[in-house]
Amino acid sequence: MLTEAENKTLTETHPSSAMGNLIRKYWQPACLSQELRSDGAPLRIKLLNEDFLAFRDSEGKVGVIEPNCPHRGANLFFGRNEQCGLRCAYHGWKFDVKGQCVDIPNASEQVAIQLKPKAKVRALHIKEQADIVWAYFGEGQAPELPKFEFMQVPPEQRFVSKKFQQCNWAQAVEGGLDTSHFSYLHAGIRDGMKVGLHEVSSRNQVRGDNEPVSLKRLRWLAEDGAPRFTVKAHKAGLLLCAARTGDQGQTYWRMTQFLMPNHSLTPGNFPEDTSLANTWVPIDEHSCWIFCYAWHPDREIGEKERARLAAGSGIFAEVDDDFMPIRRRENDYLISRERQKTVSFSGIEGISEQDQAIADSQGFIADRTKELLVQTDLGVVRFRNLILSEVMKENGAHPLGSQDPDAYLVRSGDHVVPQETSLDKVIQERFGNYGGQWI
Repeated sequence: MLTEAENKTLTETHPSSAMGNLIRKYWQPACLSQELRSDGAPLRIKLLNEDFLAFRDSEGKVGVIEPNCPHRGANLFFGRNEQCGLRCAYHGWKFDVKGQCVDIPNASEQVAIQLKPKAKVRALHIKEQADIVWAYFGEGQAPELPKFEFMQVPPEQRFVSKKFQQCNWAQAVEGGLDTSHFSYLHAGIRDGMKVGLHEVSSRNQVRGDNEPVSLKRLRWLAEDGAPRFTVKAHKAGLLLCAARTGDQGQTYWRMTQFLMPNHSLTPGNFPEDTSLANTWVPIDEHSCWIFCYAWHPDREIGEKERARLAAGSGIFAEVDDDFMPIRRRENDYLISRERQKTVSFSGIEGISEQDQAIADSQGFIADRTKELLVQTDLGVVRFRNLILSEVMKENGAHPLGSQDPDAYLVRSGDHVVPQETSLDKVIQERFGNYGGQWI
């Protein structure tokens, strides 16, 4: 458990907070590229307890700027996005993607020349890559973007989206790192018994030599609810390794990456499967955006798979046009008590929605002073220890990974080995050079 002061430090991300200061030293997703079109409507964005407007100018360049015109404080959301700038609807002052004031039409030329430098509005450092608009909130020169694998593959091998989460960013992260819950929250129900998701239907009850490992792992998840965790530290974060008992002397490993300060590469995939990852970006203390990525290093993501992800699958939620989940706090995530008795351990449809419901149920900000933790919480504990230790670094010290973009080129995933196989060998066999640069 944490003290009240530690919990406050972990969860607060406003500009004057210690955690807010830490996160501002890393690049963060601000919005999806698809949300902005040239000379289109500006997009309101609230991130890290600050309000901004994002817009794409006539040349396709993106700006993320503070929203109020320095003339009389009118909100530039109501402005005109035209001719490479956002023009205030009140008196016509115009600002480019760098925040520079480029036109003051209601003043003489001489006065305008003097006023323009003073009228500059705050603009974040922006880079657009991998269908994401990335923003850097820190002062001074921005570091290089982290080299996530999904950012290196061609567009046809990648799919991205986002979803709104109605709780503090840190407990949403912890839900993603706590992979022991797969044995319960994401399990199926058949004849009143907890089973693997594939075993809910009688048509899929294939066991023995003909049962593929892609289905065996779902059964192992249901059968072994107390995985043994080992955590290894590397130059961008942590590799969280959970071992479950498989069949006939086998061990089933599920390995998750936590990458500073708010990214995770999920387990649940073998090399042939699509890889998945999340970034949890604080909006305020009570909500966050979760950016979701799917990619494969060696093949395209076809139209059928894209449609399935867009409709809600795995870490991707079923969302409306504003990326708000259809199943959310206000409607109890459309839980079905009948399904909970007959089909689903949780009674909630969707892996993402199940995660969301449980994280939200802990309150907008979880009280970590009252927890009773066990060994399967090791990954969550190490996440807290790491990020709080980075918060405490001396001023001027670079936090872990912030200046090392190559350290983010890592993978997560699953592996099945004989029980006697060492973890180091498991990691080498499964990931090769993509496990992490150990520290």
